[in-house]
Amino acid sequence: MRRRTLLATPFLAAPGLAAPGLAQAAAVMRLSHQFPPSHHNARVMASFAEDVKARSNGSVDVQVFPAEQLARAAENFPGVARGAFEAACAVNFQWGTTLPEMNAPTIPYLFSDIARIRKFPGSEAARQLEALLQRRAVQNLMWLYTSRQAIFTSNRKLLVNTGDFQGLKVRGLNPLTDNALSAVGAAPSSMPGPEVPQALQSGVLDAGLTDLSAAVSRRFYEFQKYGTVTPFFCVISHVYVNPRWFAGLRAEQRTAIEAAARKAEQDQMGVTEATAAAAVTELRAKGMTVHEQTPAEAAEWSAKMQPPVLAAFLRLAPENGQKVIDALGLL
Repeated sequence: MRRRTLLATPFLAAPGLAAPGLAQAAAVMRLSHQFPPSHHNARVMASFAEDVKARSNGSVDVQVFPAEQLARAAENFPGVARGAFEAACAVNFQWGTTLPEMNAPTIPYLFSDIARIRKFPGSEAARQLEALLQRRAVQNLMWLYTSRQAIFTSNRKLLVNTGDFQGLKVRGLNPLTDNALSAVGAAPSSMPGPEVPQALQSGVLDAGLTDLSAAVSRRFYEFQKYGTVTPFFCVISHVYVNPRWFAGLRAEQRTAIEAAARKAEQDQMGVTEATAAAAVTELRAKGMTVHEQTPAEAAEWSAKMQPPVLAAFLRLAPENGQKVIDALGLL
């Protein structure tokens, strides 16, 4: 089925469940995401699919579609909310101004300590965000810690001081977090991760921004000479489902999916840390000049980049924004 056709075709009242006379057919859970198959998020979701199959004795078939094969990143939320497919994975900052509270972990230099990140799934902060997602007609299934280190890449020179950003066309994340880049004189352009490599190669962008592991999986070393690694943000991806579909499953099927999701959340912690640790070595081995930001450099970046993002965040989320930040601070 063509992607556009699929997006226009909602599931029936009990999507993915067997029709009368086909009681043994597996419930199908189509899971759309933007990550290339080699990305550590993609690997964890592939393992999640196998785990669900085992735990459900084959009664739930999770079909994972990586690299925007089922829908583009921007199409995932409406597709799941409408019921065109059952599940998707999004990066927290992709919610932008639709759910500004989801940007809280990605405010520069706010939430990048691994001990605190490990406590996030199941926390009060997570529950607050899950309640907000529920209002948007999707049900959160699991949180996948993706990165606490970013890399800014360039073909011209290392970006070490905030003055190095002056006049650069740099990949942004969304209009909210892009305030950090505008504050140091850059011209940010928000775009999904899959579009960044082509934009860098064509000259649409002068500098890239991605999580450290994605610089390897998306092969930034093939077209970027320099990279600065910084604890700039925490990126948390999350898998969400259509609540009507999920409610239509049998109780034991929901239990199997939820148990596999809890395991995936914990597995992701170790996978992400190990992948990031290996990424710097691999980027250097591939020929990229990599600079790891010093504490003094991080302090300079934070002093100039965090305040405008934090102020914009609280303006966009006056009711719940401070509550989410406070909850993150308690982790």
